[in-house]
Amino acid sequence: MVDPGSISRLDKLRALEAWLDWQLHQTRARIQEVEAQERQGQREPRGEEPPKQAERQVEERRRPRTPDWGLIEAGVGSPTAEVHRGDCWAAGKRLQGISRERAIAELADAARACEVCRPDRVLGTP
Repeated sequence: MVDPGSISRLDKLRALEAWLDWQLHQTRARIQEVEAQERQGQREPRGEEPPKQAERQVEERRRPRTPDWGLIEAGVGSPTAEVHRGDCWAAGKRLQGISRERAIAELADAARACEVCRPDRVLGTP
C-alpha cells in the first residue's frame, strides 16, 4: 500500500488537472450533441445515450497509445531518473515512453523504480 503522504502535492495536482481536462472535454462534447439535437428540434432523451461505435473508434484513433514503460528524467532537486509502467497514474504528463530493454537498463543504471507501480517487480530487476 502506498503511503498517501509519499506522493507529492504537485503530483496530486497534476493528476487532478489531467482528470479535470478529460472531464471538460467530455462535457463540451455533450453540449455540442445537445445543441445539435435542439437545432434539429429533437428533445433530449431521459437517459444518457451510449456513445456510438463510430465515434468511439474515432476517439480511440486520436488518443495516443499508452507506452508499456516510461521514464521521468531527473529534474532540479531530484538525483536520479524514475522508471514507471506506462499506465502509472503517478507519472503525470512528464512520462517519456521507453522500451522494455531501456527500462531494464535504466533500473540497472541507478534509476529509481516508481513506488506506486513498481516496474522493478514486473521487470524482475533488483
